Amino acid sequence: MSARTPLPTVNERDTENHTSVDGYTEPHIQPPKSSSRQNIPRCRNSITSAADEQPHIGNYRLQKTIGKGNFAKVKLARHVLTGREVAVKIIDKTQLNPTSLQKLFREVRIMKILNHPNIVKLFEVIETEKTLYLVMEYASGGEVFDYLVAHGRMKEKEARAKFRQIVSAVQYCHQKCIVHRDLKAENLLLDGDMNIKIADFGFSNEFTVGNKLDTFCGSPPYAAPELFQGKKYDGPEVDVWSLGVILYTLVSGSLPFDGQNLKELRERVLRGKYRIPFYMSTDCENLLKKLLVLNPIKRGSLECSNGAFWHGLHAG
Repeated sequence: MSARTPLPTVNERDTENHTSVDGYTEPHIQPPKSSSRQNIPRCRNSITSAADEQPHIGNYRLQKTIGKGNFAKVKLARHVLTGREVAVKIIDKTQLNPTSLQKLFREVRIMKILNHPNIVKLFEVIETEKTLYLVMEYASGGEVFDYLVAHGRMKEKEARAKFRQIVSAVQYCHQKCIVHRDLKAENLLLDGDMNIKIADFGFSNEFTVGNKLDTFCGSPPYAAPELFQGKKYDGPEVDVWSLGVILYTLVSGSLPFDGQNLKELRERVLRGKYRIPFYMSTDCENLLKKLLVLNPIKRGSLECSNGAFWHGLHAG
C-alpha cells in the first residue's frame, strides 16, 4: 500500500470515547502541490472492460470513456436530437456468471424505483444478446473523492450542505426499503452545480423488518464493525456507519479508520477509536459520536441528526 500522509498532531483533542490509536497516523488528503496529484488509495476496482463498443446505441452517440470497472465501462454520450449529455454504463453480460447477472438485474430494478434529486437517475435500459446499456444521468463535476484530492478538506459550511443532500438521499432509499451498502467518497458524484448525486447501486438490496441481511459487501474503510464480525444486520444501520465515515472524510480530508492491510483496518474499526482534528467543531464531533457507534442497536438513526450541526445544514 502506498505511503500515507498523517493527520496533523498539533492542537488536536481526543474525546473520552474516541481517542487516537497509539503509534498510528491516519492518511490525510491534502490540496495538490503545483502540478502533482496526491497518491492516496481509492476504494474501487479498475479492471478493463471487455464490452463491445458502438458509435451509437439507441438515440445516443457514444463518446469518450469516463470510467472502468469489472467487465464494464462508462462512456459519455450525447442524445442525437436533444444534445443532452448522459453517462452510459456498458456491461458485457457474457463475462458475468449467474450470480453476477442476478446482482446486475437487481441493481437495474432498484435504480428504476428511485427518483430523488441527489441520486443518479436511470433514464433508459437497452439490452442486446451480449451487452446491457444503462443510460444514466451524467454528473459533470466528477467524484467527491477527486474533489477532496484537488481541493483538500471542506470547510464545515460546505460539508454541511453536501452532507445534508447525502442524508436526504439515503433517508429516501431507506423509506423505500432499500439499503445502498457501498456509500463512499468515490460513489458520491457532483453535478455541474456542485449538487450531490449518489451513484453505483451495485451492492444495494431491499430489506424488510425482521429479515436480516448477511452479505459482507462495500469498501472496508467505510464498512460497519458488524460486517467485519460476520454478523447479520437489518440494513439501514450499515449505511448510517458509512455516513459517519463520509462526514469525517468531508470535514477532515482523511479516513477515520485505516490500516496497512485488512487485518489492521479491521482491528481499528472494531476498536471504534478515531482522532478528532483541532479544527472540527463540537457540533460536528457530537454528530459523529452518534453515527460511529460500535453497537448497531445504539447507533443513531438518520433522524438523530437533529443537533446544532444538523440545524446548521438547514440554515447554511
